[in-house]
Amino acid sequence: MRPVIGVLSKHYRTYENRKPDVFVRDEIKQAVFDNGGIAIGIFPTQEKIVYAGDEWKDTLTQKEREDLIAQIQLCDGILIQGGLETDLYECIVARYCYKQNIPILGICAGQNIIARALGGTTKEVQNPEDHDRSFDEYVHSISIQKDSKFYQIVEVETMKVNSRHRRTLATCPNLEVVAVCEDGYPDVVESKEKDFYLGVRFHPESLYQKDEKMRKIFEAFLNAAKQGRENRK
Repeated sequence: MRPVIGVLSKHYRTYENRKPDVFVRDEIKQAVFDNGGIAIGIFPTQEKIVYAGDEWKDTLTQKEREDLIAQIQLCDGILIQGGLETDLYECIVARYCYKQNIPILGICAGQNIIARALGGTTKEVQNPEDHDRSFDEYVHSISIQKDSKFYQIVEVETMKVNSRHRRTLATCPNLEVVAVCEDGYPDVVESKEKDFYLGVRFHPESLYQKDEKMRKIFEAFLNAAKQGRENRK
């Protein structure tokens, strides 16, 4: 049976007189399907939009929490996509997955979220013109620690990645920085204690169809999700 991956939906920035919408990016859901998983959307259970930053607080009611956990329990793994905003429930889900050892992959802003879930903080990059380059396939190289789980996935010490972000991690307690870009910013963080708790600053969903190393990230995540399901039986 193929692993079921819950993709956390995100809110668009809202404008006056416009009803809010949530979204899942096409590249994200397709990367799950193309690499052997089943993608389903996970939705915030609060009626109103609640955004979160570094100093977030869990304000869910008991009913909202029960509805959120019920969605997570349908899944073998959770994928947190990038975006301009962080919904409060994303941090709550990331913390829950850490405690329950549910495989999770955070991409770009999703890396911020898995770090924030454990008390981490973010900051603006000093040279955004070198990192917020949406239209370039490859932007810079990253250096990878050989003793990391991430190295076991991609099997190289350096690799080229894309980049489209303006924030980076300032602190990430309970996570280890295992790959940095040429400017020294964390590009990959992971938990040594959990089976698969990984955050990448770049966007493998945009490159997996042509780059084997990017494809391996999704393959490893889906394998961890499948194995986790077997272990929980």
